Amino acid sequence: MNKLFLWPCIISVASLGLIGYLQGTAALFIAILLVALEVSLSFDNAVVNARVLMRMTPVWQQRFLTWGMFFAVFLTRAVLPIIIVAVSVWASPIAIATLAFADPKEYGNLLEGAHYVINSFGAVFLLLVGLKYFFDDAKDTHWLEIIEKYLSRWGSVAAIEIAVVLILLLGAAYMVPAHAVEILMAGIVGMITFILVQGMASAFSVDEEQVHRAGLALFLYLNVLDAAFSLDSVVGAFALSTDLLTIVVGLGVGAYFVRTLTVYMVRGKTLDSYLYLEHGAHWAILGLALAMLFGLIMHVPEPVTGLVGMIFIGLAFYSSMKLTRQTAK
Repeated sequence: MNKLFLWPCIISVASLGLIGYLQGTAALFIAILLVALEVSLSFDNAVVNARVLMRMTPVWQQRFLTWGMFFAVFLTRAVLPIIIVAVSVWASPIAIATLAFADPKEYGNLLEGAHYVINSFGAVFLLLVGLKYFFDDAKDTHWLEIIEKYLSRWGSVAAIEIAVVLILLLGAAYMVPAHAVEILMAGIVGMITFILVQGMASAFSVDEEQVHRAGLALFLYLNVLDAAFSLDSVVGAFALSTDLLTIVVGLGVGAYFVRTLTVYMVRGKTLDSYLYLEHGAHWAILGLALAMLFGLIMHVPEPVTGLVGMIFIGLAFYSSMKLTRQTAK
């Protein structure tokens, strides 16, 4: 076992063991399912994060694993859903936090009711991440060559990805008129968030004078990206359990493994060895974003969303290995 995974394994066993001791074997089984849910839905996140993490110094890479876990476990998977529910029902975050512990089932119902806000924000943010990657006229390496070449040509049109996302957002709002205001407001917030964090991450070059600001900007960008990825898994978790401790531990352990996998891929230069893996990850992101967008109109089961991502990643991995063998020959 790579030593990088030693602490994640120790912390995971201890955390899951605590759940089993406090809540019983049924809760332990659910927590393990939540770990699998988080990893399957966020594997593409690890690949995309790895490309960003490569621009960061080893110090900031380590902070991504240590400081970043506070964002991943506490803020993103515990506090953020409470804030979203509070905004959706125009209630005090303190009152919603109290409800989350006093009546987790009712809190879960409110969180499910806020899915228009959650899906709209997440879909817009992730669509922009995926489309910005493919709408790049400087991109000369293509996996799905016919499609990606065509998309890259549109990269010469300024802000083309924003135009496409706005059209999709307006279409979704038109299809669900009763919740059009929620969808549009959350989508616009997602768009503004992407523009701000992307601008921060691009504003600095990693040199001796700007290394601290660059590292901080990229660190914030990665955590916002992680939050967008985690929204569907947080909502899906309440379908399995209403116990907050079980949910936070299960999703937190999964997030820790995903982040460790990100650092492992950076240090092992996995993206250089498997050329199409990043392409597959961004197709998986678009698949997840479209699933969240369709989720505004109809129910899309979480296993389907996870399966779409894994298929793209698997095919990209296979294509990368095939290319490596052909190059070796």
